Amino acid sequence: MPASSVTVRMYDVGFGDAFLITVTQDDQAWRMLVDCGVHSQGKARPLLDVVRAIVSDLTEAAAPGTPPTLDVVVATHHHADHITGFAYDDWDKVHVGEVWVSFVEDDSDDDAKTLKNGLARAAKSLNTLIGRAPAALNDETRTLALGLAHTLALNSLGNEDAMDRLLGRNNKHFLNVPKIRYLPDKFARPNVIRTSLPEVNVHVLGPSRDPDQLKRMNPPTSARWLAMQQALDAEPASESAGDQTPAKPIFDEIYTVTPDEVSHDIGIELVSTLATLNLPTLVDDTSELLAAASILERSVNNTSIFFVLDVDGTRLVFVGDSQQGAWDHILQDPAARALVSEPAFYKIGHHGSHNATPRDYVTNAIGNHGTYAMLPYGKVEQWGDIPNETLLTALTGLNTHIVRADTPVADARVHVGPGNLWSEITFPAI
Repeated sequence: MPASSVTVRMYDVGFGDAFLITVTQDDQAWRMLVDCGVHSQGKARPLLDVVRAIVSDLTEAAAPGTPPTLDVVVATHHHADHITGFAYDDWDKVHVGEVWVSFVEDDSDDDAKTLKNGLARAAKSLNTLIGRAPAALNDETRTLALGLAHTLALNSLGNEDAMDRLLGRNNKHFLNVPKIRYLPDKFARPNVIRTSLPEVNVHVLGPSRDPDQLKRMNPPTSARWLAMQQALDAEPASESAGDQTPAKPIFDEIYTVTPDEVSHDIGIELVSTLATLNLPTLVDDTSELLAAASILERSVNNTSIFFVLDVDGTRLVFVGDSQQGAWDHILQDPAARALVSEPAFYKIGHHGSHNATPRDYVTNAIGNHGTYAMLPYGKVEQWGDIPNETLLTALTGLNTHIVRADTPVADARVHVGPGNLWSEITFPAI
């Protein structure tokens, strides 16, 4: 059996993810790119620079006369900070074997359509409502809260140009037409994916397809902030003499929904409650808007592809932005829990957020044997509690080596690229 090694290169995009994984066996190599995106308010550098660096690295690795090649591209979920980089046309020159996306993106899957449409409607409705909250504009605290709510909701809409390339739609494409996998499959066997290299397999563990879990990810149509949207859309336009100039919308038209759409989505039972709503109070309820945006953010995060790459027994855990609910699905299953326990590598979920790496995992599963953990992070002013210092301290206390994208430190195993553009870890064959 040829000896294998695996290298994980984390590109410093800022508040976003871009990981290039290379597995080598003698003169053979298998490459996977996991995500490529950045949050609009947390860029470390122009994202196009990172995309071109990735393509350049792939070109350098390719055999003479052959195009830059990726065996697999994984888009863990459709948040902008994970996929926006795929909108750039530089990917036209890259040959891709397979594209893996969450089953939520499968338009032929009834469960997926219901969940995806619910998330998209919720994001659009929430953005519209935030844009109609003028009462908050004279209060700095409320303005900041509304801004953060808008940022979360907008991120939840994802990026259609990027998703078009990943799925080969609307004249967006890679050099070739890759195979598309919607993961996890409904059946267990296809969720253990064998690569072109012996003893190198990928175990896809999430997101959950359990109906009860799906219900938890789909924003309920009875949510109070959706009722607020319904009520606002039903209000008659002002006819006062002083209202000669229509108010300019705060957000683009694509983020608005019509009253008919909202009525259809919410249901007639809320229409009857319209007269009881205190609109000035509801519109000014910025805490509820922020809470709604956070719920929506978590819902999309929990559609992340969660997988373990097993290279001859060396296990690397990639969780996307999976949060508590998605983790419960993994940790409560004995076989899945065993796969994520005592890994050689852990991609710290959701940029080190407090609710993305469960206490149970840190305390009882990750182990105390020198795991390397990478933290894709760039500062976003509104999120001063990310990364969560309690989490990082707990990991460090268990002898976990944390490699931060924003402040990488080289050591015997960690290499750092010029200008801190990337940092990488290589795990030799066992």
